Amino acid sequence: MATYKEIVGTAVTNIAGDSPTTVDGDIWYNSSATNFKFNLTTSFTGWTSGGTMPTGVNAGGGCGTQTAGLSFGGNGAPPSETATYEYNGSSWTAGGALTTGRKDLAGAGTQTAGLGFGGAPGTLNATEEYNGSSWTNGGNLTTGRREIAGGGTQTTGLAFGGNDGSKTNATEEYDGSSWTNGGNMTTARRQLAGAGTQTAGLGFGGYNDGVSGGYSGATEEYDGSSWTNGGTMNTARNNLGGGGTQSAGLGFGGYSSPPGTHQNATELYDGSSWTTSSNMATGRSGVRGAAATNAAGLAFGGGPPDAGATEEFTSGASPFAAWATGGALTTARRGLAGAGIQTAGLAFGGRVPTPSSPTPYLVATEEYNGSSWTAGGNLTTARNELGGAGTQTAGLAFGGGAPKTNATEEYGGSSWTSGGNLGSPTDKVAGCGTQTAGLAIGGEPSTSPTSVTQEYDGSSWTAGGSLGTGRYSLAAAGTQTAALAFGGGPGRKTDTEEYNGSSWTAGGALNDGVAEQGGCGTQTAALSFGGSLPSITAVTEKYDGTSWTTTASLNVARRFIAGAGIQTAGLAFGGEAPPESTATEEFSQFGPQTETITTS
Repeated sequence: MATYKEIVGTAVTNIAGDSPTTVDGDIWYNSSATNFKFNLTTSFTGWTSGGTMPTGVNAGGGCGTQTAGLSFGGNGAPPSETATYEYNGSSWTAGGALTTGRKDLAGAGTQTAGLGFGGAPGTLNATEEYNGSSWTNGGNLTTGRREIAGGGTQTTGLAFGGNDGSKTNATEEYDGSSWTNGGNMTTARRQLAGAGTQTAGLGFGGYNDGVSGGYSGATEEYDGSSWTNGGTMNTARNNLGGGGTQSAGLGFGGYSSPPGTHQNATELYDGSSWTTSSNMATGRSGVRGAAATNAAGLAFGGGPPDAGATEEFTSGASPFAAWATGGALTTARRGLAGAGIQTAGLAFGGRVPTPSSPTPYLVATEEYNGSSWTAGGNLTTARNELGGAGTQTAGLAFGGGAPKTNATEEYGGSSWTSGGNLGSPTDKVAGCGTQTAGLAIGGEPSTSPTSVTQEYDGSSWTAGGSLGTGRYSLAAAGTQTAALAFGGGPGRKTDTEEYNGSSWTAGGALNDGVAEQGGCGTQTAALSFGGSLPSITAVTEKYDGTSWTTTASLNVARRFIAGAGIQTAGLAFGGEAPPESTATEEFSQFGPQTETITTS
């Protein structure tokens, strides 16, 4: 029988413990445990947050790839912008301005050889070519139109569909200098998405007033001369984003039935049919994209309102991080507090969806077991935007409103009892630590933010070191002697501060200024999620003790959200989407797994 060395060409490494590498498929002999082991990574498919655009745009043009994307034009501020932005895989920078400001245009090509054509106002026929720094005029479309789709490259472009006064099925091909007519689409439509090349194009979705509501799921494939029907999308929609190839297409976002629905649905095309995939964090129409294939996509812009949000789609990546839907809260609420861990969480206080109610502020407590929430003992004092700390069986609640209170309560696993009062009534306060070593940070004791920090010893609060930046509606993580405070208002702060038990020092700044977000973890391994940018966001960032990096977005964008757990096993619940939410999500972060090889 052949040996491993004869088959692979190398001998199995002998290591006393785990392998120093994390390469998928590595195999070694663990001489300490006297067994064979190997690394096995777990794949991930879904959307993660990318860098925010300098200016939000809706219905612009887009092209390129996930790590070299291009956005141009769109309906921003002012309308029909000339602005161009380049994406490097993590952040956007300004590029050269379009010669003709416009929206509802199409794009093709790459970041250094881009093509923009058509658009509004009116029905423009102008074409422009981008060289990585500036735009120059190219040959005009034969048929001026807006709400158009495209594909291909700067020298072999494809334009199809759109609105030339009414929906059209016209197709045109570009040779680098001029457009000529190609074969007409089977179905005339506008606000569709495009992908592929001039000889292998893909058109899908769009607005067709010949179908119910006008929302189309029709797909067509182009072979360089004629269009044929392909598989129908699962969700009919218009004004969507897309990219990829004819045999590996990506469609996302858009506007669909019932009217007013801004889609977050994502679908993948394999050359014959569409399958649903992971939802975007933010549902939007007018979103644009860039993708070489459907395994690595980029979505940016869209609305409402005109947004700067960017999301990156990855299929089959490893290692991975992701939020998964957990059991819903019994009571929808915002401004609640949380404590505990992912499999033993605690939610308490908050505000119900009807502020006009005689009792809009809650005393309700719920306990999470890793899959569902059940009722716990009620708080004595109903309140909103309070601070929390501790565990499911030893929780701590303090401050909150309305009216503002200094009341502190301790949870024993079934009921709340009164503890020592905060130094002054305050709401919008952050908390961390334990029931006997808690920390209250910042807040709004009157009409302005505070830098006050207070420490709890299980019976009374005493003054701690002041924050460098006074703020409210911030998030916190860690312990009384190793705490982290981040984000908050007024405004939307990126400030991060670290506490050593007596004083605060500056830490690495968040990538996006945010307030009203959730947080969990420790001083050197924290999560920040949700909140407002000022638009309500699903963005998640993780802290390593030095800097923040973006990771997988929440599935439901929310502010005034609560959190619990650790960085690799976080819990997010409640908040305002709007309206007030019952949604619970569980965060998991996986790396390569070490498995033992067994024999029989």
